[in-house]
Amino acid sequence: MGLDYTDGCVNFRDVGEFVNLISGEKLLNEKLLLRGGSIDYVNELSEIGNAWSIINLRNGSDSIIFKSEYFHFPMSNKIEKYDTSQKEVRIWLNEIIKVFEKSDLKFPILVHCLSGKDRTGIVICIILLIIGVKKETIIEEYLLSEGDVKVEWISQTLDGIQDVEKYFNRVDLSKVRDNLKSKLITLYNKV
Repeated sequence: MGLDYTDGCVNFRDVGEFVNLISGEKLLNEKLLLRGGSIDYVNELSEIGNAWSIINLRNGSDSIIFKSEYFHFPMSNKIEKYDTSQKEVRIWLNEIIKVFEKSDLKFPILVHCLSGKDRTGIVICIILLIIGVKKETIIEEYLLSEGDVKVEWISQTLDGIQDVEKYFNRVDLSKVRDNLKSKLITLYNKV
C-alpha cells in the first residue's frame, strides 16, 4: 500500500526527538528540526510543528502558504540525489545548507519533499552529519520513514561526501555549525 498524501504530512517527525531516542542520549533539542512530506493537505501550521521556516525540496511550490519563511530548492527527478558525488547534487546541497548560515533563521524549521523520505532524508542526513551526529544514528533516523528506504542509499549519500569541509566549499560551515548548534544542541551534550 502506498503513502496517503491526503492525510496531512506523511513521514512527519521531530528529528531531535528521534535522534535522542535512537542514541539513548539527549543530544538535540526537540521540536526545532522537523521533517516530512508534502504539506498540501495540511490545514493548520500546528500540524507541522508550528514551523517558522519551511524548506521545500519538491519540484513544485507548496499550494498552501503559512506565515512562515519559505525556501524552495527543486531538484530534477532525473538526477540520482543519493549520489552525492554528482556535481548537480553537490551544488543543490550547498545551496540548501547555505540557508543555515543565516543567523536570523527562525526555528522550528520544517524540511520537506513529496514523501519526506528521499530528498528530505538526504538533507536531514547532511544537517546531522555537519553537527557531528554519529553515522549509525543518522542511518537509523533515515530508516524510520515509511516507503522505500534502504541502508545502501543513505550510505551512498554519506560515502559520497567524504570530507565535509571540502564538499561544502560554497558555504561558511563554521557559521552553519554555530547557528545549528546554538539552536539544536542541548546544553547537556556536545555532539
